[in-house]
Amino acid sequence: MKIILLFLFIFLYYAGLKAQPASFQVTKLRCEYLENPLGIDCQNPRFTWQLESGEDNLMQSAYQLFVGTDSAEVANANANVWNSGVVISGTIPAIYSGKKPEAFTKYYWAVKIQDEQRNWSALSEVASFETGMIDQQNWRGSWISDTHDFNIKAAPYFRKQFELTKKIESARAYIAVAGLYELTLNGEKVGKHRLDPMYTRFDRRSLYVTYDITRFLSGGENVVGVLLGNGWYNHQSTAVWYFDKAPWRARPKFCMDIRITYEDGSTEIIESGADWKTKLSPVVFNSIYTAEHYDARKEIPGWNEPGFDASKWRGAMLTSSPSKKIVSQAMVPVRNVLEIPPKSINKLDKNTYLYDFGRNISGVTKFQVKGDEGTTVRLIHAERLADNGHVDQSNIDVHYRPTDDSDPFQTDIVILSGKKEDMFMPRFNYKGFQYVEVTSDKPLELSNENLTAYFMHSDVDSVGYIQSSNATLNKTWQAANSSYLSNLFGYPTDCPQREKNGWTGDAHINIETGLYNYDAITVYEKWMADHRDEQQPNGVLPAIIPTSGWGYTWGNGPDWTSTIAIIPWNIYLFYGDTKILEDCYDNIKRYVDHINELYPDGITDWGLGDWVPVGSVAPKEFTSTAYYYVDATILAKTAEILGKRKDAETYFMLSDKIKTALNDKYLDQESGMYGSGLQTELSFPLQWDFAPDDVVEKVAANLAKRVEADNKHIDVGLLGTKAILNALSENGYADLAYDVAAQESYPSWGWWIVNGATTFFENWPLDAQSDISMNHIMFGEINAWYYKALGGIFPDEESPGFKNVILNPNFVAGLDRFEASHEGPYGEIISAWKKSLEGIEYKVQIPPNSSAVLILDASELTESGKDISENESIKVEENNGNRLKLQLKSGTYSFNLKK
Repeated sequence: MKIILLFLFIFLYYAGLKAQPASFQVTKLRCEYLENPLGIDCQNPRFTWQLESGEDNLMQSAYQLFVGTDSAEVANANANVWNSGVVISGTIPAIYSGKKPEAFTKYYWAVKIQDEQRNWSALSEVASFETGMIDQQNWRGSWISDTHDFNIKAAPYFRKQFELTKKIESARAYIAVAGLYELTLNGEKVGKHRLDPMYTRFDRRSLYVTYDITRFLSGGENVVGVLLGNGWYNHQSTAVWYFDKAPWRARPKFCMDIRITYEDGSTEIIESGADWKTKLSPVVFNSIYTAEHYDARKEIPGWNEPGFDASKWRGAMLTSSPSKKIVSQAMVPVRNVLEIPPKSINKLDKNTYLYDFGRNISGVTKFQVKGDEGTTVRLIHAERLADNGHVDQSNIDVHYRPTDDSDPFQTDIVILSGKKEDMFMPRFNYKGFQYVEVTSDKPLELSNENLTAYFMHSDVDSVGYIQSSNATLNKTWQAANSSYLSNLFGYPTDCPQREKNGWTGDAHINIETGLYNYDAITVYEKWMADHRDEQQPNGVLPAIIPTSGWGYTWGNGPDWTSTIAIIPWNIYLFYGDTKILEDCYDNIKRYVDHINELYPDGITDWGLGDWVPVGSVAPKEFTSTAYYYVDATILAKTAEILGKRKDAETYFMLSDKIKTALNDKYLDQESGMYGSGLQTELSFPLQWDFAPDDVVEKVAANLAKRVEADNKHIDVGLLGTKAILNALSENGYADLAYDVAAQESYPSWGWWIVNGATTFFENWPLDAQSDISMNHIMFGEINAWYYKALGGIFPDEESPGFKNVILNPNFVAGLDRFEASHEGPYGEIISAWKKSLEGIEYKVQIPPNSSAVLILDASELTESGKDISENESIKVEENNGNRLKLQLKSGTYSFNLKK
């Protein structure tokens, strides 16, 4: 009888048949971190969700997923494709492990959750994902281009007319492009994406995009139109990185399948081929790097609509695929995210107007005007003004190497038709600017309505928020975010004007800034695929990724190209997803092995060093070796996570060897001094955890003394900015760290802000003569520091993805109020405090299915006016005098404390 009862109990537990209504629901369903994605190719998609509840202490103990091709059936928990069964797990993502997904198929899915009391939620709403090609053999279309070579400047139009005679149930367009494109159906632009597809190493991997085009089609005659742009594929502008010498360079080309499913169940495919017609367009020049030129006199009305006579157009030319690997672009697209009207307009002379948009952005401007036929208008975009009131591009055009005057930097050229109000907005370019000087060869009357700016970037969702009693701090956070977004275009860049390069060092320094503020995993997963494409067989990575070949022999090394380890590791910490570690493991290993082969003693000087320093420069050997240690340590931890025990042992031994070599060469054990005691030298061992435990206090004290001696200002370069504030605040000197962070005199972040900056600069002096972009994210770590030091919000390496949150706020002197929030995979985390005469009020929110460890210094602590022992959601883990370590369950808390 006991055995029967035991089996009955187990059955009831796992089947979840306890008849008690749940007080929570499942929300925010995502597949591959996208909402109802179209055209994904992965065999084992990942599913995520959040829980909402009106009650505290909610934890997921199990889930059951249902996947099918009939939404109504899935809504009733019937799955004809995959039923996961009851999976005992409290974490996300859940991984699909059913039969191989079929191409061109829409799958519906739903999930229900069991809490720790064995209560099941109601079944979630039904979400979906739709597969794309899955296999490259499923493409029907041919790659086509026009017959011109890559030196021809005008962009080509392509069109195909086709007739539909049946009732349409659904239609999809699958388009792969080497270059950029704009897609239209029956004269209407399809989608709101910009600059698709994203930049890759075209000869190794190209991307295709999927669109739902059902609403664009109708019975009878239809026309599909494609306008091709050069992008990074056919770079006609010349600069120091030799984009124009790319090994893949050719005339832009594309391949397209339009797949139409009719109500009778039949399918028809309209495919790209030699029967398409092509002609040069009014886009007479386009460069992703410089600008776009448009001749409105060459417009062809109706070219992409039914009934147009294209008999005199040429036939398209069949061509080869740019690479052997064509994969789905499963990521957040670039969009015109924000429309910005001019802040002011100033007429400089009868032919020239200056527009000021009030902030520095990445993007484009839309110009609308009516004027005489042939009037040429130039729109010159810049970040700053010269003393004479005209725009000044001298800070951003320094690496441009034009061969003539036909392609002026960041200058759109528009020739008016004279027949109507002409409208122009670049399709295949973006710029970095605050000011636009509009000059014409004939006088025009212009106003605010003639020019509008659009802030363009990868349209990642915001997941972070900062607000404080320090107005400069708030503006600094906003400026860092503006620079981060200005440098996110399917890959992280350094600046949106001078280079647009995917500089590796800038990106790994700011990975936490990105992830605390934005849900950017899809961008970084794509960029890590770019890394895997670019890595040489011996493990070497280039300094910029993607690249046409530049950067393999200069600018790379562990201080920069540690992206291959640091970015996957941080994605794992922030999302709790091991896929990116699995995908990059062999690449990290190859990279670390290569350094080990070159530098068997554990010390390396390969790298750029502490770039753009304020003054003092730490030895390059010291900083590069430190990053080599970081890479080896991440590799060892990753091996452990992935169950590769022998590798873990090998690389922990290697990291210990590097650590020992670094300390033997640079550490004075007795004094706790590294090197000559520079800020970077003293902060690195604390930030990257290679200082021996018995000298940490000495090193931190030496760092504090050094910062005091430097008048509480930074004296570091790029690498040092990642470490300096964290090293202070995490080792007992949070007040001093805040003093440094809050400075408003040179050199400091606040110095930029009080001098009118709306983005981060590339250099600390306002009058620097080189490295003077005014929209650079590289010094952006201070933004992440706000979340970590002041909000105290950290992911837990032992329970990543904020499944367990580490809360360790610092109620620093000089700041009266601070609030930070971050929406992790499980929901919103809030850490907010406010000082008063009575003490400190500290509010915390931990989302359902998460927990937290809270570390506080407090002589007295209450929660909601009561002793913390009266709250069942709080467990005291440690109480060492004034130092408290509490375990918190999900819910909201209102603490009052006295220090």
